Amino acid sequence: MQIIKNPNKNEWSEILKRPTQTVGDIEGTVNAIFQDVSLNGDNAIRQYTSKFDSVLLESNVVTSEEIDEAIQKVPQKLQDAIKQAKENIEVFHKVQKTPKVEIETTGGVQCWQEKRPIQKVGLYIPGGTAPLFSTVLMLAVPAQIAGCKEIVLCSPPNKEGKLAPEILFSAKLCGVTKIIKVGGIQAIAGLTFGTDNIPKVYKIFGPGNQYVTVAKQLATKYGVAIDMPAGPSELLVVADNSANASYIASDLLSQAEHGTDSQVILVSTSESIIEAVADEVEQQLDVLPRKAIAEKAIANSKLIYVENDNIALEMIDAYGPEHFIICCENEASYVDGISNAGSVFIGDYTPESAGDYASGTNHTLPTNGFSKAYSGVNLDSFMKSMTFQKISKEGILNIGETIELMAEAEGLQAHKNAVSIRLKDLKK
Repeated sequence: MQIIKNPNKNEWSEILKRPTQTVGDIEGTVNAIFQDVSLNGDNAIRQYTSKFDSVLLESNVVTSEEIDEAIQKVPQKLQDAIKQAKENIEVFHKVQKTPKVEIETTGGVQCWQEKRPIQKVGLYIPGGTAPLFSTVLMLAVPAQIAGCKEIVLCSPPNKEGKLAPEILFSAKLCGVTKIIKVGGIQAIAGLTFGTDNIPKVYKIFGPGNQYVTVAKQLATKYGVAIDMPAGPSELLVVADNSANASYIASDLLSQAEHGTDSQVILVSTSESIIEAVADEVEQQLDVLPRKAIAEKAIANSKLIYVENDNIALEMIDAYGPEHFIICCENEASYVDGISNAGSVFIGDYTPESAGDYASGTNHTLPTNGFSKAYSGVNLDSFMKSMTFQKISKEGILNIGETIELMAEAEGLQAHKNAVSIRLKDLKK
């Protein structure tokens, strides 16, 4: 890991740069696959699955028999753990429900807002080196609570044409209505255009690699909404002398093992903590099964010393981390002061992996600095707010002239007439 001391502010953007390709490097590939899928549907998807996942599937739709067979392969202790995590996620997301908001803005003018579920949603679950069955819980649980009618799950198959049993168990547990063995750009394209096997959805959720992230962004050009641009994982830890170096190292490595394009950063007001964490990272890295992956991610990561908490907070806000861990005596100043972060973890006994699995918060979060404008997935992500209004005779008399004057000033005579004709009748 690179150690940087007291960098000038004008160097921050370069120091904090993510190790990702630009959209321009990827967009050509994504566009070509989208066009192919839009024209050739399941045939195109079958060929891309063969090319990228090294398996040619007769059918990519998961059957109920496959699900039942997979469930038998999940050890009971793991099933119980998944169920406990699901319960915590349910508890946290259920309290996010909000009641109808209703008010009379003026006499006879009643306005209210209600929420309705998005009817058709697509959930993308990464596979590859680490099939993320925990992401099934994070997406399907709030979708089910919201009341989405169609919950379509896509995940890449392994070389035997199977999905991880844990993914299928979690999907069944959480009420997923259809499961498709397809990953990558072609999965996002299938959910965008619809095929014989893959339903077209209204909104696509889920993290993925850089190609999946760009594919989701392209989907919006075809009228499909997305949760956020959620790409390669990242973590920033802030620490002072009171922090535990071994805990910090374990947190940094927990994110580094996600993928070679993950990024982890430590910002600290203590040079001794930086040195201790660097040593701990090396020791803990040696015994990790995914050492080769974590090692490449660590090479893109930074240990940054700054003089005080104010500089640290300003730098962290400029970065806008997906995950932000606070290990400082002065934790309240960071909790109160942070503006840009996907999810915040406070204190020595709040590892980021708790949020990944079982504390109850959602782990599908904005990356690449998008926390400056996007929220992580939550119950409202699966719902739309609709406004209603009902105006009585008294109400239209109260606001009619206001509408007429404003419409006339904008040169929209028909808008004015729609009110004037009613007022004329009422004044007879």
